Amino acid sequence: MHGNRRATPGVLTARLASCALLVAASVLAGCERGSSGDPVESPTGPDGCPAVHARAQAAVVQAEQTDVPWGGPTTGPAAVSGRTLVYVAQTMTNPGVAGAAGGVREAARVIGWNVRVIDGGGTPAGIQAAMSEAVALRPSGIVIGGFDPNSTSREVARAVKARIPLVGWHALAAPGPSRRPELFTNVTTRVDEVAAISAQWIIAHSHGRAGVVLITDASIPFARHKSQLIRKELATCSGVKLLAYENIPIPDASSRTPREISSLLARFGSRWTHSVAINDLYFADAAPAFRAAGEKGSGPPFNIGAGDGDPSAFQRVNNRQYQAATVPEPLSLQGWQIVDEFNRAFSGRPASGYVAPVHIATAENSAGATTWDPSGYRETYRQIWGR
Repeated sequence: MHGNRRATPGVLTARLASCALLVAASVLAGCERGSSGDPVESPTGPDGCPAVHARAQAAVVQAEQTDVPWGGPTTGPAAVSGRTLVYVAQTMTNPGVAGAAGGVREAARVIGWNVRVIDGGGTPAGIQAAMSEAVALRPSGIVIGGFDPNSTSREVARAVKARIPLVGWHALAAPGPSRRPELFTNVTTRVDEVAAISAQWIIAHSHGRAGVVLITDASIPFARHKSQLIRKELATCSGVKLLAYENIPIPDASSRTPREISSLLARFGSRWTHSVAINDLYFADAAPAFRAAGEKGSGPPFNIGAGDGDPSAFQRVNNRQYQAATVPEPLSLQGWQIVDEFNRAFSGRPASGYVAPVHIATAENSAGATTWDPSGYRETYRQIWGR
């Protein structure tokens, strides 16, 4: 699954120098409409927020780097044998949830453990039933895969009482251990960094002149929090206007998104220049509506996913088909990290504390890639585990 393409140091240096020149050129030449080269008409000038735009551009250049060395743990306990994990998934139709599950399965094969995935189907009743089944199986550990553990507080309490360690993936807004709810650790990028860089990409790409549609799933606390942070960052640029804040539950995305996109196109027309969604899957479902309306795949509107960076998102980005960028979670890496965190829990060791850095993937820096992960994690975890 690991399809990362890394630039050589010479290529990276040239790329960064090129980006710096582009920043300077943008200040001198004024605003361009994304990558189309068409000027954006503005009653107050070419740049809606010069200082904010400059900071956003610098942050984006940094996040677009592809030569990211391994910054996680290099030591830890050797592999504990004979363990079984249950991965309780919010819904396996969520590419991020499914991608992390794939990483857990891959790492478990290496360390010699068994994994069972139980799909909650994206509904409160389904997730509660899946969690109840997981606890009843009395596994060595349970993964909270993409849902709020407080929504299954009774089952979480049963697991804690049975001394079954719980590790979350996007279960809470913050990475690391949690006391309430009691998780050994929560594996995720920092949501404030993901939200900020997503909004900064829009500010930089539009030169501070954008009409934005924000898509979220307000039923998931993590997603709702992320979208509020994106909204806050967008508001730092006076030239960026939030046209619409759309709440589309992920389980309903395939049926609702095309209708909502058609309605938004009718309402806003050319004022709609950019979109940001808390998950890439919305743009897979939006593509047919954009295509039916005669919109070009290369935009506008230019769309960025604030997670999760699954292979289909990379395909849309690389082919310039209704998605210009993604802020991908390192899904495979996070699956391996989950297994390592359980191994630390089983060995009586504290959580690793590792949090992956944010990254922006575009057609320019990810050609041929299907996922993004910092380099070296497989080899490092194998060495730690003695595998």
